[in-house]
Amino acid sequence: KHRRRGNDFTNLLPYFFSSLSLTGAAGVLPNMAAADVHKVIIYGGKGALGSKCVQYFRSKQWWVACIDINANEEANANVTVQTTDSFNEQASQVTADVGELLGEKKVDAILCVAGGWAGGSAKAKVMYKNADLMWKQSVWTSTISSHLATKYLKDGGLLTLAGAKASLGPTPGMIGYGMAKAAVHQLCQSLGGPNSGLPAGAAAIAILPVTLDTPMNRKSMPDADVGSWTPLEYIAELFYKWATGEERPASGSLVQLVTTDGKTEETAI
Repeated sequence: KHRRRGNDFTNLLPYFFSSLSLTGAAGVLPNMAAADVHKVIIYGGKGALGSKCVQYFRSKQWWVACIDINANEEANANVTVQTTDSFNEQASQVTADVGELLGEKKVDAILCVAGGWAGGSAKAKVMYKNADLMWKQSVWTSTISSHLATKYLKDGGLLTLAGAKASLGPTPGMIGYGMAKAAVHQLCQSLGGPNSGLPAGAAAIAILPVTLDTPMNRKSMPDADVGSWTPLEYIAELFYKWATGEERPASGSLVQLVTTDGKTEETAI
C-alpha cells in the first residue's frame, strides 16, 4: 500500500529512561475524571520526536503521559524511568508506576518513540557497549510498551513501535542498531498475530523511517540533504490519524517512511 503525503524521521538519538511524578504541564495533579478526554502514553516523550508528539497531542486536547528518564513539563503526567542494567527491574518499576498513575483507567494510544543510534561493526571495540545500549533503548522500551498495552490500552486502541528501514536488510556498519531494530520489527509482527495478548481490535504498528529531521541530526550532518529527512511533525500527525482510526494500517504492519524532496511515502509491509 502506498500513500503519499507532503512533509516528514531516522536516528532516534538517545532518550534513556527514572520515579513517578503526578505533576504535569500545569504543575497540578492530572485531571482524569472526564470520561470523554482521550489519553495517550508516550514512551520516550522527552526526546526530539517524543516532545513533538507530546506537543501535538496536547494541542488536540488529549491527556498525555510521558515516560522517560527526564520529565517533560508539557505533559499532563510523567513517569520517570530509573536506569539499571536489569531489564526485569526497569520493566517492573515502569509497570508499577504506570499502574499507580492510571489505576483502572485505560488509554487510547501508547506511542513508543524511545530509541537511539550507535554504529560499529563486529570488529569494533565498542561493539559490546553499543549493542547493549541499542538493546536497552529500543528492545527494552518496546517490550515494556507492549506489555503496558495489554494492561492499559482500550479495545480498538493503538500501539506504535519505532523500527528502522535499514534493519530490513544487513547493517554491517551498525550491527547493534540493526539487531535491535530487527527485533522491534519481529515484536510488532508477533503482536499483530492471534492470541498476542493485545486488547480486542487494537493495532500494533511499527514505523520504519530512514532519517528524522531532528536538531541533533542537523548539527551532526550539516551538509546532508534534509529534503530526504522525515519531519517530526509529519510523524506526530500520522500517529494522531492512526490513533483516531484514520487510514490505520492492519495490526502487525511495518510501515516504511521514505522522504524525497520533502514528500513522504508510506509503504506498509
